[in-house]
Amino acid sequence: MSTAPVTPYKMSKEHQRVFIGLMLGMLVASVSQTIVGPALPRIVAELGGMDHYSWVATAAMLVSAVTVPIVGKLSDLYGRRSFYIGGIVVFMVGTVFAGFAQSFWMLVIARGIQGLGMGTLMPLSQTIIGDIIPPRQRGKYQGFMGAVFGVTSVAGPLAGGVVTDHLGWRWLFFVTLPIGLIALTFIVKFLHIPHEPRKAVIDYPGIATLSTALIALLVAVSSGGTSWAWGSTTSIVLFAIAIVSGIAFVFIQLRAVEPILPLRLFADRTIALSLIASFGVAIVMFGSIIYIPVYAQGVIGVNATNSGLILMPLMIGFIVCGILTGLLITRTGHYRPFMLAGIAIMGGGVFMLTRLTHEATAGQLTLSMVVLGIGLGMAMQQYTLIVQNVVSRKDMGVATASTQFFRNVGSTVGIAIYGTVMASGLGERVASHLPSGLPADATSHVDAGAVLDPTVLSTLPPQVAEAVRWGLAQQLGDAFMIGLPVLAVVFVATLFIPHTPLRESNEDHPVEDAGQHVLDAYASESAGDDPRSTEPEMATVRRT
Repeated sequence: MSTAPVTPYKMSKEHQRVFIGLMLGMLVASVSQTIVGPALPRIVAELGGMDHYSWVATAAMLVSAVTVPIVGKLSDLYGRRSFYIGGIVVFMVGTVFAGFAQSFWMLVIARGIQGLGMGTLMPLSQTIIGDIIPPRQRGKYQGFMGAVFGVTSVAGPLAGGVVTDHLGWRWLFFVTLPIGLIALTFIVKFLHIPHEPRKAVIDYPGIATLSTALIALLVAVSSGGTSWAWGSTTSIVLFAIAIVSGIAFVFIQLRAVEPILPLRLFADRTIALSLIASFGVAIVMFGSIIYIPVYAQGVIGVNATNSGLILMPLMIGFIVCGILTGLLITRTGHYRPFMLAGIAIMGGGVFMLTRLTHEATAGQLTLSMVVLGIGLGMAMQQYTLIVQNVVSRKDMGVATASTQFFRNVGSTVGIAIYGTVMASGLGERVASHLPSGLPADATSHVDAGAVLDPTVLSTLPPQVAEAVRWGLAQQLGDAFMIGLPVLAVVFVATLFIPHTPLRESNEDHPVEDAGQHVLDAYASESAGDDPRSTEPEMATVRRT
């Protein structure tokens, strides 16, 4: 019996233009997260707000994290096009407000508006790729999307420093507007995905409880240990609100007609393990990205004005291997071996970071970052591909948004945990390396802030500066050590992800939504039915 030859995939001209628009949209959303960093001291100096310094970045992060799952679900119900266009417009409105901000809190509100746009653009960019490109071909295109993130992570801070020095910090926002307008033009003109809107009752209680839980959790995690102590009343109350709201959200989702985050997705082993792994990879990635520059500046003595270049070796490895891995997945149809190898390589890079001492060289740090970047490039983007490959088209948006959501929360948790470990006991570590008999005024400026302020370090006696570097290197080694058990969990989770062949088309797998049967059984039991009646059906759909 002969089979018809498989026609090689070729992206249409229209879809090529859509992909360009998506890349530009991802670029403008991603660069806005990194370009502001170098200018924050100058912004705060002009507008005030030193006591709430971190809110310029946190506001966008919080609103984006809350927006991601909500927009993902609504786009499944009502289509992607209008939400994506709305996301670009909202982002540019926030950008204009930020550029014209006359006070610190006006800037924070503007960043929140930008976060609303970011939380729409970033997940929908990945979702629309899932709509127009078959999973078998999707790896290489998601590799290109990952490369955008890598490029902006390096180019953003560099551009931020140059623009701030020559044009002023307000132009950090204005320079992204032309890119946003070009992206908007491409999307409006070329993005036309067929969609049949479904009549549904919007899950307002789910939106409310999810938003409350996320805001309380992310504020508690991002500000705990800095703005207030972990054991303070504020932290305890915020965590309590997050837990209670989270539990209420779960019960609401179990009974909602059209849940904002369908729990049946998490009952699917492939999706659940992929989200766990994405969460863990984000912890390690963002914890490392934030605190590697701290090591470079505080221990090795890299000039802070060149801080934008510190992460370039990591990002080069991430970009190159992300693209190459995507191409190999497209060619072979296999993804798990590349991901497991990438996680193992990440573990090697993290281990090398833990071995850095106060006498380590820039070359040793660079090698560690290259290894870590290679592993990240091989693993990180593929979890979105796996999730999109097993969900039905009607859940594509919310499933993709869930991956982005777990990545966002993981990045926040990672930064907080690494920071807590670094700061806890840093003073004692530094003091343990101070020579005895020093005059009191020689150590009066030795605190956690001194290790990051080159002007303070330069005024300290050589023995004291050496003790500061020594103590900081040890504390950062402890912080980087967190990544090893996290990556062990990621490796095991990835190892047990069932292999589902990558589809050659965008049609659904014949067997899908296996997780729904678990919740159907729960619903039947709650209604007084015999849940055992679903067991034969579950057996036929369970993935192996």
